Amino acid sequence: MRSEELLARLVALDSSSRAGNRPIADFICNYVDGPGVRIIRNPAPQGDKLNLLIARGPRRDDRAGLLLSGHMDTVPFDEPDWDSDPLGLTRRDDRYVGRGVCDMKGFLALAVHRFGELNPAALRRPLVLLLTYDEELGTLGARHFVETWGGEEPLPRAAVIGEPTSFGVVRMHKGHLRLRVELLGRPGHSAYPMTGINAIEIAARVVDRLGELKQCLTTELTADSPLFNPVPYTTLNLGTISGGVALNVIPARCQLGLGIRLLPGTTGAEMAERVRQAVELGIGDAAPAAAGGYRVEVIGESPAMSTTDAAPIHRALCRRLGQSESRAVAYASDAGWLRRLDLDCVLCGPGSIEAAHRANEWLPVADFDRAERLVADLVDEWCGAETAPAG
Repeated sequence: MRSEELLARLVALDSSSRAGNRPIADFICNYVDGPGVRIIRNPAPQGDKLNLLIARGPRRDDRAGLLLSGHMDTVPFDEPDWDSDPLGLTRRDDRYVGRGVCDMKGFLALAVHRFGELNPAALRRPLVLLLTYDEELGTLGARHFVETWGGEEPLPRAAVIGEPTSFGVVRMHKGHLRLRVELLGRPGHSAYPMTGINAIEIAARVVDRLGELKQCLTTELTADSPLFNPVPYTTLNLGTISGGVALNVIPARCQLGLGIRLLPGTTGAEMAERVRQAVELGIGDAAPAAAGGYRVEVIGESPAMSTTDAAPIHRALCRRLGQSESRAVAYASDAGWLRRLDLDCVLCGPGSIEAAHRANEWLPVADFDRAERLVADLVDEWCGAETAPAG
């Protein structure tokens, strides 16, 4: 089928993160399967989702070839102000509209389409597709793949992750560390405050200390910080707070939810320890009887990503797209985990991140067409591919 028809089929399959992704994974496998195609399913622990590794072309121990990667999941489509069916591809003016067209079924359709039309005999180096689950829930699929990958198929070093960058070539992004801080007091009747320890009051002191840490982070710049302008530092967001059960009960627990966007070079473990120290300082300011009543828990981590400016795939894409300077973004992606497989990862894809995660998500038709040519040229350059003859 034509690439636009394939995009329509992918959009019609509900692969939102709250659903399983086996229908879209099975469809893609059936679409590309054929002589010489190697398909490896990497199931999630819960069983209803999976990553896919799909390869074609000669196995090469020198890690030549090209890896194209994207996530099969989308965010949900519950926004009330959709003007059309979110699971129906609609062409409106010069845009495709539908859930996932931008993030990132547009790129997915083009990668799968190009893979399916290849002439296997013309491939001198392998083309590999790595398609993941639950990127939108915190790069869970990419993490699972990295932690369970046994090396069954040699992975090309050059990796393009087709996130919507408006064709900017991105070689760095921040990480996203998600923490839960639980502060423990002691319940009691509010008429007798001496009988309890108020966990929310402890939290107020801890929040002050976290604010000091947040301010400190704004001064901790690195050599790469200018690439992240206008926010060239690690950011800390106190995103949620909850505690207490009733107005006449002294609250025994209070929970804080933190999201921290890490610059490359800072590990999640290092930052979690700094948060723990800030919590201890806050508790130390409270009543002595409350000291020690806390837990700091990592509930999710998407590592930062950094690929050297000299990586051949970065140089090749920049040259092809006329980009003269390195670029970085503040959001995380699967590339943070995939980089740990010694891949040269870059983000580059059609559409703008500003069009994603909203009602009437769109992808310019011109971007889709341009990306189709780009994917074909990259595969030709890196894999020595030719299109299968018609008929």
